[in-house]
Amino acid sequence: MTRRPHLVQHVSANPGRNVIYAKLHIAQKELGLDDDSYRDILQRVGGHYHAKDMSISGLEAVLAEFKRLGWKPKPGTRRTPDSVKGQVRMIYGIWKDLEPYVRASDRLAALRSFVQRQTKTIANPQGVTAPEFLDAAQANRVIEGLKDWLRREKEKQP
Repeated sequence: MTRRPHLVQHVSANPGRNVIYAKLHIAQKELGLDDDSYRDILQRVGGHYHAKDMSISGLEAVLAEFKRLGWKPKPGTRRTPDSVKGQVRMIYGIWKDLEPYVRASDRLAALRSFVQRQTKTIANPQGVTAPEFLDAAQANRVIEGLKDWLRREKEKQP
């Protein structure tokens, strides 16, 4: 049961809200606001005393107010998920096996070009330019393409 059941119907369950709540608390800490000052800003800008009662637009308005007061959010770090790192290593490993068959002077550029061709879709007509930025499905597609290419090259050998 929630603390404010009368508001449950008005506030939808949005996973992005948790990110905004975290940013609010980080800003509160970095600006050195005590709880009363924090709640006063919530009330003045968002119209509610508790962040949980606010709409997304109200929460974003509070974040904008914190930025106006001098809070600078730190940029997030994009990490390659651990599940994809193994696939990226595999791509480089298969590529190393393919290097004798590649007729390009810049082998890394050739790998990036291959990855880009393999990952072009209607939704992403440019493709992904580097193995490090692939998601799991794209990495699988590239790995299978490299394996097929290696198999074809080995079949050509006497």
